[in-house]
Formats: sequence, C-alpha cells, structure tokens
Amino acid sequence: MKLSQFRFNLPKELIAEKPVRNRDEARLLVLHRESGEVEHRLFKDFIEYVDEDDVVVANNTRVFPSLLEGEKEKTGARIEVLLLRELNEDMRLWDVIVDPARKIRIGNKLYFGTNDALVAEVVDNTTSRGRTIRFLFDGSHEEFISIVRGMGRVPLPDELRRLRDIEKSDTENYQTIYAKKEGSVAAPIAGLHFSRELLKRMEIKGVKWVELTLHTGMGEFKPIEVEDLSKHRMDAEEMHVDQNVCEAIMNAKNSGKKVCCVGTTTMRAVESAVTIPGTIRPYDGWTNKFIFPPYDFTIADMMVTNFHHSMSSQFIMASAFAGPELLMETYQTAIKEKYRFSTYGDAMLIL
Repeated sequence: MKLSQFRFNLPKELIAEKPVRNRDEARLLVLHRESGEVEHRLFKDFIEYVDEDDVVVANNTRVFPSLLEGEKEKTGARIEVLLLRELNEDMRLWDVIVDPARKIRIGNKLYFGTNDALVAEVVDNTTSRGRTIRFLFDGSHEEFISIVRGMGRVPLPDELRRLRDIEKSDTENYQTIYAKKEGSVAAPIAGLHFSRELLKRMEIKGVKWVELTLHTGMGEFKPIEVEDLSKHRMDAEEMHVDQNVCEAIMNAKNSGKKVCCVGTTTMRAVESAVTIPGTIRPYDGWTNKFIFPPYDFTIADMMVTNFHHSMSSQFIMASAFAGPELLMETYQTAIKEKYRFSTYGDAMLIL
C-alpha cells in the first residue's frame, strides 16, 4: 500500500473545536464491514452492540502535565519544553521537544517556575525526537515529579491551540474518565466518549471491561514521510498488558463472544501482545508496531475509533481493520453528513 492511497480532503470546519457537553452524546457512525451498511447513532447507543460476556478493552493511560514554560539563560527568551520520555531516573535525563528549538544549544541552561524552581541543562541536541536535557535537582524522584506536576500543563493538541484560546476545562475534558496510569503526552481519544453512566450500564448488562496501558508519544502524530508504508517506522512507546486482560480476551474468544478494542492505541497494544495468531500473552515493554493494510487481525471483532486526518497512522490502521476502500467510502459519507473530526470529534464503531 502507498501513502497517497489514504489521502482525502477534509473541510476545516469539520475539525471539532470543543467536545460535546455530555461525552456519550457525540454522534456515532456504525459501519458493518460485511454488508457495508452504515448507521447513524449516538455514542450512548454503543451498548446496543455489545452483549453479556463480550469484552471491551481500553487504554487507561493518563496524560502527564508534561508541558513546561520557562526561559533561556542570559537572553530570557521564552521557551516551551515538552517532556517525552524519562531516560534515567537518577540522572534526571529526559528526551524533550523544545519550542522554539533553533537557538537551543548543548550547554544552555533553561529555567522553569517561580524563583527558578527547576533548572535544566541541554546535554544533546541530535536525537530524532528533539533534545535531551538534564534537570539539576538534588531531591528525590518523587519530589521532582511532584514539582513538575505542579508547574506543568497537559499538552493539548496543537490544532486546538490554533483554533481558540485554551480553556481551563480542557485539562479535564482531555482525559478519559478511566485514566489511571500517568505517562502519555496525548490522550487515547476514542475513549473520551465513554461516560460513567455508560460504563455502569455496560456493567449491569454483563459486558466485561478490561484495561491495558500504552503511553502515547509524539510518534502517533508525526506525518508519514515515505510513500511505501512498509518503510515507515513508528517511535517506540511503553506498554503493559496484564494477565487478567489476556485471560478475559482468551475466554471471550474461546466461548464465541466478541472483543472490542477502544481506539488505535489499544488495538496496537493488543496486536503487539499476540504471540501466535489468536493468542495473546502478558506484555511489559515497548512497541513500535505500525499496522497498515493488508493486515490479519486475529483478536478484535470490533473497534471504536474517532474520525482521523488524511494519511495519518490512525486512519491507515482503521483502514486495515475495515478495508481501505470501504473506509474511504465511509469517510466520504461522514464528511457529507458533517460528522466532527479529530480529537474532540465524533466516533465510529467498526463491526
């Protein structure tokens, strides 16, 4: 498959600027893969498509307030530093993205917070992800993280910053209600549609809800720059799949029940933990799996996803699950019906 096969025109007015008032009242397009039938529903109707003992798998990562505002030594120039990955806990080494980056050099000191509560030194500016910095901090790791959490902000998607001023409520809207394990720089957006009321209704119905963790990095959002998709390389992301998740999935598969993955990050984690086709095992490590057509999914029967951008890795993965031609046709229907796209947009359920 070629990248250009996944290009479509998206009217800018269909990019959602803010979420709907109630999470589960976003629109839901239901796509039946076998028949090609399309239904137009609300997300709270999701419960009608899952039955007792079906398993819904979600990503419980929580977005870390990893965006720090500071200034450069001597010049006092304002900078933003996005913490991507902790490389060494004892040495306080972090991979980061610095904006603006063009004038940041090795040896530069960066100051953050009131009375320069945190000071960092640039130690490398040649990594593929941006820069490596070392925080000059003598306290414990817990104290360091507490300070970062206190002064940092949740890094909202760039497109939302461009569209409007950031509202305080966004830091709450931009987390799933079941977010637990801190570590992502971006939310697993398909999960934003689930409300506490919907989860309770699923519990009463006997639907099994299980959670894994994949900490989303910036690699999810980097443009794909090669035409031959087999040559694209994803950034590695940390993931954890526990034994209870594997047992729930395998019990469902063995008893003829359905498995639904919530979002592309969950699907990548599940597929990364597959050992032999149809079998999933506990996984604790990193994945750089890139899923593109043709691909044989052996675990998930259903998938919840948002409406994604043209030529994005998320759209390409959804195309692998639904079928490229069918999903492209369905996206044209969604555009015609004015579904809302991207982070705060509407949802699709692929059956």
